[in-house]
Amino acid sequence: MADSFDPQNDFDSFYYAKGCGSPYERNERWLTFFQGIADQIIADLQPKNVLDAGCAKGFLVEGLRNRGVETWGIDISEYAIQEVFDTIKPYCKVGSITDPFPQKYDLIVTIEVVEHMPAEMGKKAIENMCAHTDRVLFSSTPFDYKETTHYNVQPPEYWAREFARHGFFRDVDFDASFITSWAVCFKKVDQPLHQLAYDYERRFWLLWKENTDLRQLSNELRNQGRAFYSQTQAAKIRLESLISQMEQNKTNWNNEDNGLYQEYINQINLQMIKLKNLYEELNYQSAQIRPEKIELSNQPENLVAAINRLETNLAETIREREFEKKRADDLQQRWEALERTRTWKVLSSFYKIRKPK
Repeated sequence: MADSFDPQNDFDSFYYAKGCGSPYERNERWLTFFQGIADQIIADLQPKNVLDAGCAKGFLVEGLRNRGVETWGIDISEYAIQEVFDTIKPYCKVGSITDPFPQKYDLIVTIEVVEHMPAEMGKKAIENMCAHTDRVLFSSTPFDYKETTHYNVQPPEYWAREFARHGFFRDVDFDASFITSWAVCFKKVDQPLHQLAYDYERRFWLLWKENTDLRQLSNELRNQGRAFYSQTQAAKIRLESLISQMEQNKTNWNNEDNGLYQEYINQINLQMIKLKNLYEELNYQSAQIRPEKIELSNQPENLVAAINRLETNLAETIREREFEKKRADDLQQRWEALERTRTWKVLSSFYKIRKPK
């Protein structure tokens, strides 16, 4: 693999256009990202001088210098250094991070660099960095094997071992996740082994407890999600039944009495619009159920209450319609009885009395 290492060919304009996820150029995304890192470095570490080992186009050098920190950058890519902003160019140079640096620094930062080097060069780079600082802010992807310039992708424990060879250990109380989730701050340690064991165990126990609590919470959310899903499925079945019932009532009433019950049909139409909207909402709620996305709310109870109200409204509408139908039938029977009387027949011979339709 080392025989194929050709940095000027590997890290040319094509690499910076296509090999970094999105074009690695002077734009708002990358400037904002490195300015955020600069702010966090200053807030947490307060270094007076910094070296960005593998600085690429110098965005972090620029961010730190704009905030008053003496910062220099070095990168093996001639193309990248040519692209450094004019005001920053005097502080960035072409070079290998395996070669001795001109001075010691309060902090050396190296972000996604050593995986681009063959294994032996990576080890030499770590040795060189450890010789020129007491603190290294380090990030190297543990799983991106697809990028063709990643010659030495390794898990975090591999790099921890290499730094430990030079007396550098993880600062267990420093959170470097503002860079990447796998970023680490290594610091030179002159402590006895029992103190190192104490610090690691203290931090490990806290992380174990946090992980256990999160797993328990995840299971609780999953159970709530399952209950939510069951409630929404039951509500959907009720809604489907209501919609079917209302469709049947609408059909029956449309076929009766030449529009006598149009007011009730209009009410049914309004109720059906509400039902169908609620049904769509239930479908959406069911589709959104994911253990990691559940909001602890009373949505199922609200939906059930809405269905109950619609059922009540429908029942009242049906009762009113049945009452009006019974009343109309009673009037019809009285009219027919009146037609059979002698008085009606006498009056009919003198007046044109029409039977109501």
